Parts: sequence; structure tokens; C-alpha cells
Amino acid sequence: MAENNYWSTTGDQGTIKISEDVVASIAALAAAETDGVSALYSSLTSDIVSFLGKKNLSKGVKVSFEGDSVAVEIGFLASFGCNIREVAKNVQEAVKSSIESMTGLAVSGVNIYVGGIAFAPAAEEEPGAAPAVPEE
Repeated sequence: MAENNYWSTTGDQGTIKISEDVVASIAALAAAETDGVSALYSSLTSDIVSFLGKKNLSKGVKVSFEGDSVAVEIGFLASFGCNIREVAKNVQEAVKSSIESMTGLAVSGVNIYVGGIAFAPAAEEEPGAAPAVPEE
């Protein structure tokens, strides 16, 4: 039932349309809130598209409707030191749960692409603290 980037259905009280962008935003928020996800990751191609004017609030997420279900692809950067396989599984579960509870659509799959590892920034020294002296 996808047409013009919307999933739609008609019932007794009228028509319901859900945009791909809405589903992508739900997926992006669910993924970003998962422990071990440093940031969402998109390919160079989608970065160029967003640079050329298309607003993309859900960078790194692709949604496609398949009848009464939805398939999602998410790319992210994993935090250094985390079990990537476990983080990816947690992202799949969080995204599936969020989309199904908020839209009522069935999720046929959540495909994960890990684009890299993000290292934590070096700890900054507190203002006024003495510089660290290496031990001999």
C-alpha cells in the first residue's frame, strides 16, 4: 500500500497515511538511544543528497514499505570497547519495538550496517588543575 513515500489505509472513519520520514525518525531515535551506538552513519551518497537540499532528520536510516509491513536499514558507528554484535542486536530489537508500538505497522526486518568505531574523546583536564606529570 505504499504510494508517494507513504503507507496508507482507508477505514470507516477515513484514511490514515504514515510517511517514510516519520518511521525513519522513530527508528533513528530508537537506535541513537541504544547503549553502544555512538552516532548514526550514512553513506557518502546520502550525505550528498542532504547537502543538495533534501532535509534528512534521520541520517543513516532507510525505510521501505512492503504491503502492511516495513523494512528498515540503519547504519551506525559503534562505541569503542562495546560488543558490536550485541549492540546491533539491541538496535534491531529497539527499532522493531518502537516502530510497532508507535505506528502499528509490522516490521519485516531491521538490517544493520556498522560503518565504523567511534573512539571516546580524550579526557579534558579540569580548569586550574596542575598538569599531569608522568611517573618515572
